[in-house]
Amino acid sequence: MTQEFNYGTGRRKTATARTRLYSGTGKIVVNGRPYDEYFPRKSLQMIIRQPLALTKNVESFDIHVNVQGGGVRGQAEAVRHGISRALLEVDVEMRSSLKRAGFLTRDARKKERKKYGQRAARARFQYSKR
Repeated sequence: MTQEFNYGTGRRKTATARTRLYSGTGKIVVNGRPYDEYFPRKSLQMIIRQPLALTKNVESFDIHVNVQGGGVRGQAEAVRHGISRALLEVDVEMRSSLKRAGFLTRDARKKERKKYGQRAARARFQYSKR
């Protein structure tokens, strides 16, 4: 028996979240574990719930997420992005509120690479005049 779901892919830095929304009771599972176990910090849990709270769908969907890459903050924001995109598949009317909150925009900021001849991405080696 296959259950109907809505899909959304979220990305942030090097993290990628593949999100599936099923109609249900509000259970969120990340990589096979409850989201409050996978993301123990309350701030990260809040980030994940933001699009659901904004659209008043906190207990309308069961969410299954596979997330990989990046750190915990990047993963949490990738999950938020994925949930927001999946909610759009459910109801296009949510677009304006999600867009206004900035949940549909892919945050393109990434770590800048270190350049040769420099100490870091932008920091130069210390200059000695004499």
